[in-house]
Amino acid sequence: MNTAMPAPGAPSRLSLYLDLIRWNRPAGWLLLLWPSLAALWVAADGFPGWHLLAVFTLGTILMRSAGCCVNDVADREFDRHVKRTAQRPVTSGRLSATEALGVGAALALVAFLLVLTTNLETIAWSVVGLGLALVYPFAKRLVSMPQAVLGVAFSFGIPMAFAAVQGGPAWALWTHPQRVAEPGFLAAVWASVPWQAWALMLGNLFWVLAYDTEYAMVDRDDDLKIGMKTSAITLGRADVMAVTVFYLVYLSIWTVVLIDRVHSLTWGLALIAAVVQVGWHFSLIRHRTREGCFQAFRANHWLGFTLFAGVVLGL
Repeated sequence: MNTAMPAPGAPSRLSLYLDLIRWNRPAGWLLLLWPSLAALWVAADGFPGWHLLAVFTLGTILMRSAGCCVNDVADREFDRHVKRTAQRPVTSGRLSATEALGVGAALALVAFLLVLTTNLETIAWSVVGLGLALVYPFAKRLVSMPQAVLGVAFSFGIPMAFAAVQGGPAWALWTHPQRVAEPGFLAAVWASVPWQAWALMLGNLFWVLAYDTEYAMVDRDDDLKIGMKTSAITLGRADVMAVTVFYLVYLSIWTVVLIDRVHSLTWGLALIAAVVQVGWHFSLIRHRTREGCFQAFRANHWLGFTLFAGVVLGL
């Protein structure tokens, strides 16, 4: 173990860990949080209770942070050739890959302990969600639109939220150890997530496609040089129009699913505010500048918050 003292002026271990999990950039976990909380409200037909609110809020922050650790290790050879990512702790060598994975594993473990306070259905779905989170960093080497894989991973809080509200009783090792072995357990896991949840997840996938394509547009020149696969490269000159269409499909699907569940006037006002934001995003990305695309990406959490507010007030 390296016990040498850091050089004068060098960042502390804690500051490197905080940089690793993007602690100073909360927009990333907010992008996961708002659709998950909106799903909680829809599933519960109102306030879901402080317990589930705490579990999903803290769990979202922890899992996004763990995902950053895995992503930085998987991409460390690519990131050193990209202007925006060259100084990340793992890429720059200030943290080892083993240390970063250890931090990620610890955060994921704490998140899983939180899930254990819900029910068996949610625990089962969380295992699927963890698998998706681990697969995404490597999808960029295999598929031309890895943002679609990210869309599934980043939207998986939605079915988990429904399972937490509408699934079976709270898990307890001493009272329900036999449920997993029961013949109907897998059917119960599937039944805990209604079609509305999958539809909301599909809509959210298009939102992820929109904002992560904006993100990919920032690094397109660097990604072309190193052979990285992204939606911005695959879409080419159709990128701006595709992003706009992705936004509109997202808003349309959520509206179709929720129009009978929430107050129509309240949702209509939220939808108008969301469409105005989409127009603003179009103005930011249409010239494809790094600054404009990055500003658009970072502002997406406001769009997610707008729909979350529409759900909460509409219920």
